Amino acid sequence: MAAILLVEDDPHLRFGVQWNLEREGHRVVAFERGEEALACFARERFELVLLDLMLPGISGFEVLRALRERSATLPVLVLSARADEADAVTALGHGADDYVRKPFGLSELLARIAAVLRRASPAREAGVERAAVVPEWTLLGEWRLDLENLLATGPRGELRFTTIEAELLTALLAKRGELCRREELLQRVWGLGTQTLTRTLDNHIARLRKKLEIDPASPRYLQTVHGAGYTIPRDGAR
Repeated sequence: MAAILLVEDDPHLRFGVQWNLEREGHRVVAFERGEEALACFARERFELVLLDLMLPGISGFEVLRALRERSATLPVLVLSARADEADAVTALGHGADDYVRKPFGLSELLARIAAVLRRASPAREAGVERAAVVPEWTLLGEWRLDLENLLATGPRGELRFTTIEAELLTALLAKRGELCRREELLQRVWGLGTQTLTRTLDNHIARLRKKLEIDPASPRYLQTVHGAGYTIPRDGAR
C-alpha cells in the first residue's frame, strides 16, 4: 500500500477519492490548494501524487513543475475533466506520468494507480528486470544512456529521464531493429491496453524525441511505424 498525496479542489470528489483509497489500504493526505500540498510534500514522503489541474491559487501546472524540480521520478497522475483533455496532454509534456479523465470510475482509478506504482517499484511484478534486458549503459547514436539511473550524456550535456521514459526506452532497445507494437508498449509500461492511453504513449514518445533527437520532426532514433507502433533502427543504437 502507498502513501498518496491528493490535490483536488472539489470537496465531494476529494472526499470520495480519499475514502475509497483508504478503504483499499492506502494512506491518503488530501488538500484543496496546491500551496498546502507542496508544503506538506516538503515535510513528508509520498509514493504517488494525484493532481487536479484547475486549482484555486497556484495552478496544477505550477504544482507539477515544483514537484518535478524536487523529484524526477515521483509518479504523478493528473485528474482532468474531459473538456480539459488538452491541458492533460500538456501536463504529460511537463512531466506527468498519466492522466485520468473525469468523471472516472473507481475501478479505472485503482487500475491506473496500481499500474503507476508497479512501474515505480524496484521489484517489477511483470516482465524481466531492466538489467537483464538492457546493459548497465548503452549507446543511442551520440548519447550514452544509463537507464537504471535515469540519465543520458551526450551532445547537449546531461539530461534526466522520468521513470516512464526509461521504461519506454528499455522496451524499444530490447527489440532494436524490430517493431514494438503500441499494444505491447501499453501493456509493458502501463500494464494496461486501453484506448485512453494511446495519446499518453504518443506524448511520451514526443517528449523523448525532444530530448534525444536533433530534429524531433524527423527522428533518427525513435521512429514511427505508421498504424503499428515504434522502433529504434539497428543503426540508431549500439
